[in-house]
Amino acid sequence: MQFSIKNRLIIMNFLQFFSWGAWLLSTGAYLAVNLKFSGIQIGAVYGTMGFASLFMPAIVGIIADKWLSANKLLGICHLSLAGLMIVLFNLKDFNSFYPIVFLISMFYMPTIALGNSISYALLEKNNFDIIKVFPPIRVWGTVGFILAAWFVDFFDWGISPNQYYVSGGASLLLGVFAFLLPSCRPEKSENKKTLIQSLGLDAFVLFRKKKIVIFFIFSMLLGCVLQISNMWGDGFLRDFSTKYADSFAVKHSLMFLSFSMISEALFILSIPFFLKRFGIKKVMLMSMFAWVLRFAFFGIGDPGSGFIFLSLSMVIYGMAFDFFNISGSLFIEKEANPSIRSSAQGLFMLMTNGLGAIIGAYGSGFVIDLYTNVETKQEDWTTIWMIFALYSFIVAIVFAIIFRYKHDPQEVQNINH
Repeated sequence: MQFSIKNRLIIMNFLQFFSWGAWLLSTGAYLAVNLKFSGIQIGAVYGTMGFASLFMPAIVGIIADKWLSANKLLGICHLSLAGLMIVLFNLKDFNSFYPIVFLISMFYMPTIALGNSISYALLEKNNFDIIKVFPPIRVWGTVGFILAAWFVDFFDWGISPNQYYVSGGASLLLGVFAFLLPSCRPEKSENKKTLIQSLGLDAFVLFRKKKIVIFFIFSMLLGCVLQISNMWGDGFLRDFSTKYADSFAVKHSLMFLSFSMISEALFILSIPFFLKRFGIKKVMLMSMFAWVLRFAFFGIGDPGSGFIFLSLSMVIYGMAFDFFNISGSLFIEKEANPSIRSSAQGLFMLMTNGLGAIIGAYGSGFVIDLYTNVETKQEDWTTIWMIFALYSFIVAIVFAIIFRYKHDPQEVQNINH
């Protein structure tokens, strides 16, 4: 029975992120090449994930906590996603494409936390050590994301709407599968939460502390860059097709970009060592300077003599993404009162995946349009990536000067993956 539960959760996590990986890396290029969307329009499409993250996880979380089994709610969300992906397949103009993508983001973004909640509940119910057992299960989500990108790349569907059928197919499977999972019914609690507590708004009390205010501001500023290379990376590599048509990075751009996710899976294993040795502030600075290198390597790299720089950009991504998310989450865990820790983590996600993602999506779209030749429709990618690198560098320097935090070598023991 226990073995069966773990395998069911592996399948759930695999399909959860397979459905996302099928389109997240490739949609930017599809919209630019096939549908001729502008940079601002593409930024707006990706910005829907940020807007949805502002309110949907809280709403869906309340529903799962009070009225409907979490696994059934997950099933409803993904069955809805399957239908929306079919609709998206046939849309060609921004005015019809955007609202459907907004709905897709509203249904998908809450399922990330919902999937974690289901995993925790079922593992606890079957007497597993969650801290020990969950990470090896969750890593199959990363595997699913990578294999989805490879699948779309193999059939050359990166600039085809077929990618939405792939995503919709995975969501359809997960939607049905979720109903077959053991029920995760809402637990009745004698302590009734207020509406403010249910929405996680009680965590805003943290803004009374100057250190926390500074941290959240920089979380938002760094959150701006988290999805930039996912949005524009595929289109950037495809633009080398004229000069480097036979290059692996061009012919299999999605597969090449997916190496970033492999790096992410590997770097997470090194976080305990770095946190214990250097502390939260230095690890976050490592993340910020890793973003500088991520973008700078894109700016000076190419599929020819500069292929080494493109490859290094894939490698450094793991440090850039993981070191910020894990150390940031740990900082919140250490600073928040136990009674609002969950809400505080939600606030951290709101600042990064919500406000930060929105600003990053629209801001990067503006930069893309600004450095795109109106007549030739060709982007000045070197300048674009260097602007993103310069932005990350400025954020890192100001953070190093302003943010104060005393390193405690024992903090690594509190990491909860």
